[in-house]
Amino acid sequence: MIDLDEQYLSGEHKELRAQLRKFIAAEIVPAAAAWENLGTLPHAVFARMGELGLLGVSMPEAFGGADFDTLGTVVFGEELGRSGFGGFMSAISDHADITAPVIKRNGTPEQLQRWLPDIIAGRRIAGLAVTEPGGGSDLVRMKTTAVRDGDHYVLNGQKTFITNALSGEIFVTVARTDPEAKGAAGFSLFVIEKGAPGFTTGAPFSKTGWSSSDMSDLFFDDFRVPAANLLGEEGRGFYLMMQGIENERLSIGAQCVGMAERAIEITLDHLKQRQAYRGTLWDLQVIRHDIARLVSELSAAKLLLYHAAVKKSRGESVRLEATMVKATLPELLKRVVDVCVQHHGASGYMRGTEIERLGRDARPHSLGGGASAVMLDEVAKLL
Repeated sequence: MIDLDEQYLSGEHKELRAQLRKFIAAEIVPAAAAWENLGTLPHAVFARMGELGLLGVSMPEAFGGADFDTLGTVVFGEELGRSGFGGFMSAISDHADITAPVIKRNGTPEQLQRWLPDIIAGRRIAGLAVTEPGGGSDLVRMKTTAVRDGDHYVLNGQKTFITNALSGEIFVTVARTDPEAKGAAGFSLFVIEKGAPGFTTGAPFSKTGWSSSDMSDLFFDDFRVPAANLLGEEGRGFYLMMQGIENERLSIGAQCVGMAERAIEITLDHLKQRQAYRGTLWDLQVIRHDIARLVSELSAAKLLLYHAAVKKSRGESVRLEATMVKATLPELLKRVVDVCVQHHGASGYMRGTEIERLGRDARPHSLGGGASAVMLDEVAKLL
């Protein structure tokens, strides 16, 4: 696989990669299969990563973070994906790479001090509560409402497909505060803390993959949230969410790269060892060409990802590039794992093998964070 570290990464970036890879190999991979059966990631994993400084890669140093740029986010996402466990990747990414940055960008100094240190240290698990039944990628169809009542807002509605719903304690939630507003206007962001009356979770979802990240519904029934938990300006929630969409899409792209590279690595090992037809499977030209084609396409997509990350690290807009990354890499990942499963033969379809799990865990990235068809349409609008 193409190695871009020397061309793009600083010494600090490389140290981050080495630390993540060592930690994941020693403390995640040996235990992660048990967490798959458990259906959730133990709180101790978040606490351990917080202790090692691995949950605040892009967070300010003042709150315990490492204050890396977007390339640091890419390294973080790649190594989560390379773990081979999509559930671990999803739970940690949603906490550290998706939810925490929303608070960082929009919180007041008091709000940052109230929530970020606990999130970065892994003391409290965080999640993002946006998607609703019947809404999907069409975020302006959200129906959850928040009505001002003195020094509180009263929330009513339902969120669905929420990662860390059962283990989480802090949720960044979007609700409609102006029922008369049209389109994307009239939505606001709130930080919801579990424990108060009127906030409940549903039963855990049984997913095809990402088994160690718990997912469920969130229900708000006259739930009172303090007005002090409003993030940013009332009515600007949708636009505040969109400010972070570039980072989210690049993070997802990085996870796809890590998963795809891992799938190819274990498949190459298999092909070069598997005896067949008076040689190895790797001796068959059609199989070599399959892998060569995928490696070439993955390398090109990875270059786009790193190019976008460099621009973003310089403070430039990468809306087009990030959207292209999100439209391209999840679909490429699915093709990579499909070919890799195929070339493992029957063993690639056996539960308990890494390639079979990657085959299942590759699917959600083309659904979450904006479906691929939506991303392609957005790319077209930007041309």
